[in-house]
Amino acid sequence: QVQLVESGGGLVQAGGSLRLSCAASGFFRINAMGWYRQAPGKQRELVAGITSGGSTNYGDSVKGRFAISGDNAKNTVYLEMNSLKPEDTAVYYCNAVGLERSYNPFPKTYWGQGTQVTVSS
Repeated sequence: QVQLVESGGGLVQAGGSLRLSCAASGFFRINAMGWYRQAPGKQRELVAGITSGGSTNYGDSVKGRFAISGDNAKNTVYLEMNSLKPEDTAVYYCNAVGLERSYNPFPKTYWGQGTQVTVSS
């Protein structure tokens, strides 16, 4: 059974840093992993993504402040968040795109439960 387990959220002051982790299990193959966030009253938005080959992409609002990295051997992705702002406050969701079984014809997207990040001003 596929699982995505997130950790590392919490409360931090503006200008501070946090590191999120997401460990994936139960996959036959993972193509890409990433982080999305959703603030109250807003749509879920991309924060950062990374492919199994190491290519990365970022949402415009976090470029230069956040960094995503991955450990393929551990099926774990990390999000280093620096220079945090109150507007970064949101629930952060880990996602993974991959195959649960070798016979699955197409990759599917899976989501973690989310971890709260709160940045105080």
